[in-house]
Amino acid sequence: MSEIVQIDEGFYSRQLYVLGHKAMSRMATANVLVAGMRGLGVEIAKNVILSGVKSVTVQDEGQVVWADLSSQFFLKESHLGQNRATCSLQQLSALNQGVHVSAITEPLDEELLLQFQVVVLTDSSLSEQKCFNEFCHLNGIKFIVADTKGLCGQLFCDFGKEFEVLDQDGEKPATAMIQSVSQANPGLVLLTDDRHSRFSDGCKVFFSEVQGMTELNGIGPVDIKDCGSDSFSIGDTSAFSQYEQGGVVTEVKQPCTLTFKTLNEALLDLTLLKINGYGKKPRHETLHLAFQALHGFVEKEQRLPGPRSQSDADALLAIVGTLNTVAQLEQLDEAAVRTFSYTARGDLAPINAFIGGLAAQEVIKACSRKYTPLRQWLYFDALECLPEEEDQLTEASFSAKGTRYDGQIAVFGPAFQEKLERQKYFLVGAGAIGCELLKIFALVGLGAGEKGSITVTDMDFIARSNLNRQFLFRSQDVGEPKSEVAARAVREMNPRMNISAHQDRLDPGSEGVFDDDFFMGLDGVAAALDNMEARVYLDGRCVQHQKPMLEGGTSGLQGHTLVVVPHLTKSYGRDTSSSTEAIPLCTLKNFPHRIEHTLQWARDQFEGLFKQTPENVNLFWRDDGFVERTLGLGDAEALEVLGGLWSSLEDMEAGGQRPRSWEDCVSWARCQWETLYNNDIRQLLHCFPSEAVTAAGLPFWTGSKKCPHSLTFDPNRTTHMEYVVAAANLYGQIFGISGTRDHAAVRETLERVRVPPFTPKSSVKIHLTDKEMEEEKQVDRDDAEKARLEELKEKLASPSLESSFMQMSPVDFEKDDDSNFHMDYIVAASNLRAENYNIPAADRHKSKGIAGSIIPAIATTTAAVAGLMCLELYKLVQGHQEIRSYRTAYMYLPVTHIVFAQPTQAETFEVGVKKYTPWDSFPVMGKPNGQQEMTLRGLIRYISYTRLHIQYEYDVSEVVRIFAKTEIPPHKKMLELFAWFTEDKECETVPPIRYMLR
Repeated sequence: MSEIVQIDEGFYSRQLYVLGHKAMSRMATANVLVAGMRGLGVEIAKNVILSGVKSVTVQDEGQVVWADLSSQFFLKESHLGQNRATCSLQQLSALNQGVHVSAITEPLDEELLLQFQVVVLTDSSLSEQKCFNEFCHLNGIKFIVADTKGLCGQLFCDFGKEFEVLDQDGEKPATAMIQSVSQANPGLVLLTDDRHSRFSDGCKVFFSEVQGMTELNGIGPVDIKDCGSDSFSIGDTSAFSQYEQGGVVTEVKQPCTLTFKTLNEALLDLTLLKINGYGKKPRHETLHLAFQALHGFVEKEQRLPGPRSQSDADALLAIVGTLNTVAQLEQLDEAAVRTFSYTARGDLAPINAFIGGLAAQEVIKACSRKYTPLRQWLYFDALECLPEEEDQLTEASFSAKGTRYDGQIAVFGPAFQEKLERQKYFLVGAGAIGCELLKIFALVGLGAGEKGSITVTDMDFIARSNLNRQFLFRSQDVGEPKSEVAARAVREMNPRMNISAHQDRLDPGSEGVFDDDFFMGLDGVAAALDNMEARVYLDGRCVQHQKPMLEGGTSGLQGHTLVVVPHLTKSYGRDTSSSTEAIPLCTLKNFPHRIEHTLQWARDQFEGLFKQTPENVNLFWRDDGFVERTLGLGDAEALEVLGGLWSSLEDMEAGGQRPRSWEDCVSWARCQWETLYNNDIRQLLHCFPSEAVTAAGLPFWTGSKKCPHSLTFDPNRTTHMEYVVAAANLYGQIFGISGTRDHAAVRETLERVRVPPFTPKSSVKIHLTDKEMEEEKQVDRDDAEKARLEELKEKLASPSLESSFMQMSPVDFEKDDDSNFHMDYIVAASNLRAENYNIPAADRHKSKGIAGSIIPAIATTTAAVAGLMCLELYKLVQGHQEIRSYRTAYMYLPVTHIVFAQPTQAETFEVGVKKYTPWDSFPVMGKPNGQQEMTLRGLIRYISYTRLHIQYEYDVSEVVRIFAKTEIPPHKKMLELFAWFTEDKECETVPPIRYMLR
């Protein structure tokens, strides 16, 4: 029998949305060996431990030397001369209490390897790699080699003769609703859904909920072909019953079996080389030979090539030439081989973070059998990080100095190290990417000099769900400010770090803290943010003050990086795309057909009942103009808002909804259940019976319109009681009434609740489209509704209402606290509605991900993204001026696909005969804030505040866009804008901006 594994959903919350329970259960039985505890090895071990395997054993025979401190973040100066593995053990063990971590200081042998399902070698010789790989291949042990030298990295995977991948890409199975199925050979399936089909020829699918042609519901996975955007064909259906209505078709993910070659065989097979990132100069074949040659050089000389040593580079190139007599490469990049030799002694934190993230993800693939593993070689280089112009430093300048930065000085020299230490950088965000960036900042010495500094701000506090990927935090830190704990942790890594922590949100409200003087004193900014609004705002501040910005983000196993360079690249700007499509209101209100619809409906219920109404009550008490302002919203909305307001002020005995006791809260919850899951559905079916037809004579309830059925309350059904308990407790919270989780006590109270009878009304109109709903709002209310509005207005103006004064406590939705009833309510409310409409229910984990808009996250992607961001940091600090030196990166790790692109060139505009970019400064009449010069975007931002009175984080980028589109010559735009600003004259440009922003 397979081992039953309990997954800690609180700790692995975000990673579970990447891997899923089944894959993580398989991982939790795996024992992993990571050999070599220099910078790359500890990076891999850290990521694998955080991922949740059963055990990780780290092995290293070597002692700590100065160069190790350049990238090994768990080693300190006090560890010099001690074993690397044992010195790292305590910190590695603290990462994840659910993973057993041990250290070995003895040499590897075959008996030891048999204890593991996955073996990772770093800092190993080629002879060791070949020997241990042959043994692992024969014994079914997954084998990985990872190596970095200077600005280059290597990755190799051998998962054996036969390795089964259960899910090749991890994407959700395609699903669609059925419109019709023909009785034919082959049968034609027509689809109807609000999403495009992702089915393709060769897919296997299964059918469910089909009415009429019920034979489809019972058959196993069906092969499909002839796929179109809304149809596909299946086998012979001519003998099946006639299709009537309904049905869902869902893709069945198919496993595949992969075959791997041993390292000895793979060394000679150049077809197994994966290009080192599309968009970069293809050096993978050259690096394949260069890494082999380096092993030969080390075996002969017992050392790595010296930094900038011409003789060593000549020797390495000669070995590569010999290897090429067999390989016969069409293009051997000799310059790259020489540079590889010059920098081979380098040990760089950003390279180790990137390769370490990729290698750890391959370990996860090996343990979980989810996602497609690398087949079989990957090479990466970042040689563009070196100076754009050849410097004059001698070989001696790069020699070890006996400092923690020796591994970096070996690549860039001592002058660059001093420049790094003088930098003043601002990091916004101390979450997952922020922690990884701070780690690298500490290792490279960014801002660690006398004149340097790092400022980090993050308004959030540490939650338990953060610990799985925000590796600077430990369980004892939960509840503490992220920025303060992160700053303290990196000071432990590098005591020379000059870092200050803030808990301020970055927005216009914090400009008293992060003011113009603050930004002008910076050398650059790094954005580790999780929302678009903050990114756009920070980008605007950087453009205004002409500061470079590093930006990166992740979503599960996808990641991206962006570098913004003043006067050279396009700024971040405003993202006008939308990753999610809005669900039509009529679908949410009356015609849901996916669990996403019922979950969004449940969230809307939560917000309306437990947040918006209490906020309206509090506004009413402190704002005398609240009622009049609400009446100006239109009769329909005013009726809803003011009606809810009055109900919350009026006691239940008087016909309102204000409770005086816990029993009242239970009564309200029970009646709410009856309204939502019985009465409203009966009213809908009264208007549109199950047999209803459209004007064209077609069934009304077909396709995406699923015919619902009402529910009957049953206290013995778990979901029914969970709704009442959660709703009653939340209702009590907003009125300051304590509740209970005791189902038996609640059931006893329910016996005394009187549920009012309900009869459907023929006068009720149900809208079929959002357009109908909008048109209805424009129609004049009937006399009864107008009278009701007047009645509410009078009641809310009554002096006697003062006796009802009570501040309510609005509830802010928090998905990660299992004790607050929030997710209890969402799950129960959604699944009850799903039952109404025969939609498969969702468990708590899935519901939490959808309703909480959780972004899947995993440590491997985060580490890789941070590594690439800091490679761009090297270029910024050196002052690279060629746009071809910079890289924007996109990665898709389910199939180890990485794309690099040159950043977009900065846009230009003309004023007179001179060209400008939005970064450029020019004289400004009126000298706002006493400034002699401002950038174009800075000027528009200033005007947006002072004259247009808009919120910058939402709209200034839109102002720039609109301003650029107006059909006025550019120089005239500038003159009119200046004149309007300085003298308040009429301007052809600004009024349209103001109008379009409404």
